[in-house]
Amino acid sequence: MTRSLLSAADLDRDEATALLDAAVRMHAVQSREVKKLPPLRGRTIVNLFFEDSTRTRSSFEIAGKWLSADVINVSAKGSSVSKGESLRDTALTVAAMGVDLLVVRHGSSGAVQRVASWVACPVVNAGDGTHEHPTQALLDAYTLRGRLGELADRHVAIVGDIAHSRVARSNVLLLQTLGARVTLVAPPTLLPAGVGGWPCETDWDLDATLSGKAHGDVDAVMMLRVQRERMTGGYFPTEREYAAGYGLSPQRLDLLDEDVPVLHPGPMNRGLEISSAAADGPRSVVLEQVQAGVAVRMAVLYRMLAGAAEGAA
Repeated sequence: MTRSLLSAADLDRDEATALLDAAVRMHAVQSREVKKLPPLRGRTIVNLFFEDSTRTRSSFEIAGKWLSADVINVSAKGSSVSKGESLRDTALTVAAMGVDLLVVRHGSSGAVQRVASWVACPVVNAGDGTHEHPTQALLDAYTLRGRLGELADRHVAIVGDIAHSRVARSNVLLLQTLGARVTLVAPPTLLPAGVGGWPCETDWDLDATLSGKAHGDVDAVMMLRVQRERMTGGYFPTEREYAAGYGLSPQRLDLLDEDVPVLHPGPMNRGLEISSAAADGPRSVVLEQVQAGVAVRMAVLYRMLAGAAEGAA
């Protein structure tokens, strides 16, 4: 595995598969009464979060602690960043304390790559701007494998605010590495510049995609949050019109086979990109994604710090 995990493109098929296989073993820890493994005892991990997060930071913290590492959370609001300290100075200061790994989340695309170039320890990208979120893609792939088996030749539709989504880019890269086929569905205003160079198909007609008329049968559907906080202009006329055109309504659920899983990285805007019938119904794997997040991040931390050469956890 590469020294740092900054992009889903850092993983080849063997590395990605090894991580997903390791996550299966890590997942078993969640059902234990004592949820502790010793591999990272004596190691120190710092979660350096310059952007708010619930799922990602909590799951990285739990993953590190269940592997017996010492985990420290540092947020921008409680650090010298609030006094004007630069990203570089903050990263170098924390790294100089002898930490073994940094988990970094930042609101600017490319910021985590810059941190990795400044520090000597490994860095995990926990989401940077609208760029990437590789561990989210890994947990999504893990969830899909649990429902669909191997992902080679499977067809996944990713729907919604692609332009502002780091999850979409990482999923496209990782799913393509694992042999799956991806179709991005969004209004033209919510497709990013350069998407024609991504290893996927694109469409604006959600009904045609879900019904299989446009790109063949769909094996899984991932709905993306409309990221209002990143929008500075009118990307669509009204929320009602967006929901009518691109929301996963009960009627659109009927276009899918009963065994097609529905994913959402969260948090969800119910009634906008996803209906409660889709979010809470039997097809939904949203909570399975949350559970997978801990297992996958345990696997990532283990393989980066304990080393793949040490064998199974």
